[in-house]
Amino acid sequence: MTSTSVPPEERGELTVAERAVERLAAHAAQELGDVGGAAERVLGVAVGGEDAGRSVKVDAHLDGDRVRLAARLSIAYPSSVTRTTEDARAHLRGRVEELTGLRVDRVDITVTALHGPVRPVRRVS
Repeated sequence: MTSTSVPPEERGELTVAERAVERLAAHAAQELGDVGGAAERVLGVAVGGEDAGRSVKVDAHLDGDRVRLAARLSIAYPSSVTRTTEDARAHLRGRVEELTGLRVDRVDITVTALHGPVRPVRRVS
């Protein structure tokens, strides 16, 4: 019997781990142009610098088929913090729902830093 001949209700169940959701959400956040990463934290203290090149940090909390996300990220200045966080919230919700089939009930965002524009390095020939 092939999987296409088995009714969906008899095929089993897919369980998505919190860690997988966290990684998908972190990757989805990197798809946004004005969003950068956050420093690792140990006991609430930043370890290393708040670097735009780092990955966004996301914690996911699953409850059945529902998920809550908490993201720590940085934003490129002079982007609007309000607009960028609203865009990030909508993007994370949409991508996680699309990729996992889970319903995202809430997305909390903490902005850890604002980064200035990246200036090209001048070289003397």
